[in-house]
Amino acid sequence: MSRTVNPPVVVVGGGQSGLSAAWALRQAGLEALVLEAGDRPVGSWPGYYDSLTVFSPARYSAMPGMPFPGDPEHYPRRDEVVGYLERYAASLDVEIRTNSRVDSVEPAGRGFTVHTASGDAVAAAGVIAASGSFSSPYTPSLPGQQDFAGELLHSATYRNPEPFAGKRVIVVGGGNSAIQIGYELARVATVTLATRQPVKFISQRIGGNDLHYWLENTGFDHLPIGWIAPFLTATPVLDDGSYRYAVESGALERRPMFTAFDHDGVVWSDGAREHVDAVILATGYRPSLSYLRTLGALDLDGTPRHIGGISATHPGLAYVGLEFQRSFSSNTLRGAYRDAQHVVAPLAAHARAATTAIGL
Repeated sequence: MSRTVNPPVVVVGGGQSGLSAAWALRQAGLEALVLEAGDRPVGSWPGYYDSLTVFSPARYSAMPGMPFPGDPEHYPRRDEVVGYLERYAASLDVEIRTNSRVDSVEPAGRGFTVHTASGDAVAAAGVIAASGSFSSPYTPSLPGQQDFAGELLHSATYRNPEPFAGKRVIVVGGGNSAIQIGYELARVATVTLATRQPVKFISQRIGGNDLHYWLENTGFDHLPIGWIAPFLTATPVLDDGSYRYAVESGALERRPMFTAFDHDGVVWSDGAREHVDAVILATGYRPSLSYLRTLGALDLDGTPRHIGGISATHPGLAYVGLEFQRSFSSNTLRGAYRDAQHVVAPLAAHARAATTAIGL
């Protein structure tokens, strides 16, 4: 395929979303340059906790053009995904610069200039922000938090249960990561899962098939997010029965969210005070897009202004990998490429026009 655009479209981030964007750009015949802050083009995967297991089987955890290795029905572990992404990146016909953290993006004619922390200024015909959210963990502010003498950490820095053996631990959150972390901690520590509403479990396998078989074959994975948003009142926890049993049997206690921190513990909703050694906040993430703030592409809270991943403020700017960007599967291994294809079409027209405008 001939390369028709120079300067390139710069993709910020070399994880699953950035690599999907690079793939889509090459499919459209565009030059792509991926700038990845880490030392490998694998995004945030190496930073996840040791036991992390993908919730979709290998059959539904693949990027476009490269099947995930091994038994199609097995659930890949963190390090399997890291290795897969490294091989996928090597298979792409694109330039990938690691250790290239983007500091800012500024307009330059009909294109952009992308500035890196090392002082490089990269000319870009377009920009795809695919930097994920792992480097921007959301930490709620709770009464008494600043005086808490115990250990307070976000799940982004949790690795394994060993440091918490024999301790009293609270895990805040009711999503998949919170349940998975709480479940493994309960083997070595006294653990309570603190949530604002009851945990919503959903069976991992239905009718002999993994849930993702039904998501794909019913078309649910492809539905516009506006159609399904009213039903996403709580994040469902995918379960083979083990997690539900742990909660219902009391092996993993679940209580309504505590109301405040005490000096050496927490205050529960009934007023009871309890000593706690550690609190782990599995409270999610926010988009890591601070490099777009001076460009004026974000709301005051850092939320990107976009429609389906296409910037509402700057032609030639797009996003891939935002949670629920266009569908239920938007920021997943199996779904990011669909959003990449969607945003590349209008971006390609802009990139070519930008190149023509500067006489290339």
